[in-house]
Amino acid sequence: WYVLHAEPDAEIIVGFKDGVDKDTYQHHVKNNTIRDILNVEKAFPGDVFFIPAGRIHAIGAGITLCEIQQSSDMTYRVYDWDRPGVDGKPRELHLDEALDAIDFSKVDEYKTPYKAPKNDSTQLVSCEYFTTNLMAFDRKIACDYFYLDSFVIYVCVEGAFTVVYPHGSEHIMAGDTVLLPAEIKQVELLPDKPCKVLEVYIKS
Repeated sequence: WYVLHAEPDAEIIVGFKDGVDKDTYQHHVKNNTIRDILNVEKAFPGDVFFIPAGRIHAIGAGITLCEIQQSSDMTYRVYDWDRPGVDGKPRELHLDEALDAIDFSKVDEYKTPYKAPKNDSTQLVSCEYFTTNLMAFDRKIACDYFYLDSFVIYVCVEGAFTVVYPHGSEHIMAGDTVLLPAEIKQVELLPDKPCKVLEVYIKS
């Protein structure tokens, strides 16, 4: 997750508080007090959270974020904030399935720390499913993808720029996403003003 916007005091739930194991989790599920053991982080624009499979997570109110994920629609719901579904009844929970999938490992820091120097590419996350970098630039930069056997996705999170590729170009503004086919190996990025762009690809 890359946080684009967060209202004051907006929060993201990720992982558990210290000392939570399977028995502790089951106790709180049984007593409908699971909120008491969830780790809560204040969210700010530019925050990065890596959510590997098995890590409990939820997006709080007042947050807009960009989610990069592997191709999967599987979700196990363990709590639904006592909200009714469209039929007025509580939505289905997946408590048994989730118990086998949840990772209770302790994590020292759930936010991904990083520094993004101008006119360079900074790696935020790299895993077997994807790599996500942040490019912050205020001048023309050239990108060479001959080393990749992958498409490349640009998500403009701030500013506006033009991507120039062989035989064409595309203007991209904040909120836009563009996919470069794997056959495009060289592009130039021409900023209208200072930009921040997520660069995503599959590592071969």
